[in-house]
Amino acid sequence: MLFESYLIPDRVLPSFRDVSPETIRALGARAVLTDIDNTLATYDDADPPEAVILWCRRMADAGIAVVLLSNNNEARVSRFALPLGVPAYAKAGKPSVRPIRQALRAIGCAPDEAVALGDQLLTDVWGARRAGLRAALIVPPIKDKTTLFFRFKRLLERPYMKRYYKRMEASK
Repeated sequence: MLFESYLIPDRVLPSFRDVSPETIRALGARAVLTDIDNTLATYDDADPPEAVILWCRRMADAGIAVVLLSNNNEARVSRFALPLGVPAYAKAGKPSVRPIRQALRAIGCAPDEAVALGDQLLTDVWGARRAGLRAALIVPPIKDKTTLFFRFKRLLERPYMKRYYKRMEASK
């Protein structure tokens, strides 16, 4: 299947809450570059929910760096990041590798020491793969947009998610 190596995630988890410091360390990483919208919060959450604040604190306490990497605008990303006290990059243009590399340089981390966390294969996973990150983790969207554009993107992702689940089934 075309682009298979770029679009199939390494792991699918039920929620960002299931990404623990132990999960990150088991993947051989020390940093998480995470999307915001539909990964940590809904598009409607201007400020981070308490669960996100606690998750970031748990990661920091364990020595895991968290960086927000979003395709959303500067105002949205800055407001969300401020209470978390983590570096944040807006208008990232994922799957572009430039902002991923910039974020890694800012935290002094090599690509093979970081994982990506997101809800979209065509932006989060593809960008992580292109930048050489150790792993790409996917969570189901919290509250997906229903626009024609988003429905089309999800339709394009479907065969790759099926392939991921087939691989998981075969490895049991």
